[in-house]
Amino acid sequence: MLKLNVRNETGRLSAVILGIANSNGPTPTAEEAYDPKSLEHILAGTYPVESDMVYELSHFKDVLNRYGVEVYRPDTIENLNQIFTRDIGFVIDDFFIKSNILPERASEWEAILYILDQIDPSKIITAPENVHMEGGDVILWKDYIFVGTYTDSDYSQINTARTNTAGVNFLKNTFPNKTVISFDLIKSMKNPRENALHLDCCFQPVAENKAIIYTGGFRNPEELQFLLDLFPDNNLFKITADEMYEMFSNVFSIAPNVVVSEQKFTRLNNWLREQNIIVEEIPYHEIGKQEGLLRCSTLPLIRK
Repeated sequence: MLKLNVRNETGRLSAVILGIANSNGPTPTAEEAYDPKSLEHILAGTYPVESDMVYELSHFKDVLNRYGVEVYRPDTIENLNQIFTRDIGFVIDDFFIKSNILPERASEWEAILYILDQIDPSKIITAPENVHMEGGDVILWKDYIFVGTYTDSDYSQINTARTNTAGVNFLKNTFPNKTVISFDLIKSMKNPRENALHLDCCFQPVAENKAIIYTGGFRNPEELQFLLDLFPDNNLFKITADEMYEMFSNVFSIAPNVVVSEQKFTRLNNWLREQNIIVEEIPYHEIGKQEGLLRCSTLPLIRK
């Protein structure tokens, strides 16, 4: 039996589900794009090819293995993008919460059923159909659950809005011992530099008390100020719109002092090292063309 335990973003990782790019399917059409960055690369003819993405994920797996992490992979479903496991579920404390994701992606869930069979069924939570939430919008820090959302009336028309108010309320009701704070995010299907697809695209804690943030991703100045007050300036790495586009905040912590990052993120990687954090640099630029990066590709099951 798998005994789940995830209480923050940076505790020592013991077990994780890492996405796969095998049999990823053909390049989507423009109409099939889920986000503006994918759309941009589809139209430009620069959408990533399967072999490059398999190569990048193999580097990620090698780093995880080197740190003794148990790495689970989804079963392969032919011609399906299964890279971004963070979207399909997430763990809070010792509970696994099934996400209600885009209908076109629902079959990704079937690929991890063999892992869920190893979890106590009473520890698996399935939200009602009207509750929308994806793991990229859910960030754990101390006794807080930070949740990215979108609250405008056009929510149902915006493909990049993935967590609704019902999702925020569901987490509040399910985890009454936690303080759930929601953050209204800027969304766009046209401009990837003006689209915070998930909360982890514009904010993520690292180490014990530091964070990476893109202040331009938040619609509500008061909500942004809450985070700025929580993390003093000297503990914050503020990224630009271009760096948000490149997914600088979507790195992944193996431990408080170990972060996996994209090898081209020079400014960030230097800052992390200045904070006495070991930076494991890997190639991940091609996967990043789909507006997801390292955190998006992982579903942590156990952190010590």
